[in-house]
Amino acid sequence: MMKARLIVPAYNEEENVGIFYQEAIKYLSYEDIDFDILFVNDGSRDHTLEAVKNIEAKDIPIKYISLSRNFGKESAMHAGLVNSQDKDFIIIVDCDLQQPPALIPEMIEYYREGYKIIYTKSKTRDGEPRLRRLFANMFYKIYNIYTERPLINGAKDYQLMDKQVVDAFIKIKDNNRFVKGIFSWVGFKRKCIEFEFIPRKHGKTSWSFYSLLKYAFNGMNQFSTILLVLPVLSLILSLLVFITDTFLFLNNMISLSTFILTLHLGLIMLALSIFSYIIIYLLYQNRKQVLQRPVYLIEEASEDLQVE
Repeated sequence: MMKARLIVPAYNEEENVGIFYQEAIKYLSYEDIDFDILFVNDGSRDHTLEAVKNIEAKDIPIKYISLSRNFGKESAMHAGLVNSQDKDFIIIVDCDLQQPPALIPEMIEYYREGYKIIYTKSKTRDGEPRLRRLFANMFYKIYNIYTERPLINGAKDYQLMDKQVVDAFIKIKDNNRFVKGIFSWVGFKRKCIEFEFIPRKHGKTSWSFYSLLKYAFNGMNQFSTILLVLPVLSLILSLLVFITDTFLFLNNMISLSTFILTLHLGLIMLALSIFSYIIIYLLYQNRKQVLQRPVYLIEEASEDLQVE
């Protein structure tokens, strides 16, 4: 009998957890697979944890982990994986039902065929806000130019992972965890399942534009070499200043040259400010890595769950 688990990160999802459970259990009954569901409450501000505890578990048992504060979805997923190492395979899925549990049987079919990772992606980004769609497409294009392990545009965290993949994932000690990059980096035989965009049942996403931008930057920092472009841009800017001012000087355009020079100095100061911010930000990120602070802290967990 194989042992498997659904890992469900949840942040402010009190209206969705019960509906999710009723939908998910339709696809978890197998004669040779013993399933349970692990909800990871990521420091929700609403009554998500109480909603999980109040679910009337039927054939599929429920367990939970509640983090001491909101550490972010990446950390919540990591907590779920660390505490599921005894399973033959796991499936990570959001509880807002934008990632349909109906795909689980197909995932398991591919798993039986020998695939170690079965991941999902949206066929299109239709339904997402236009600005978010634009920046997401830009991120994937830029990221994939400057990395050895490209990402699939539209790929989701919703995926099945074999125990061997989970063990490899946990061995990676990056403090700032870019899960998509880690899944791509570890390799293993994988299969993709596509599905149409599904709107949320209740509530709103916790991903703000700023949090997505920060997430993208961390991903770039962790798995790509794009920051090496910055010195090149600085050199190009310096050359443009030199060429422009030389031209203005040779043509006796003193007053205009003064104006342009002032403008260029302003641009240089702006560039230096941006570069300094990025360097200081990276130093803080490196400090986090060196200090080895825990990725998450658990405040409460199911009595029958041995947590780490």
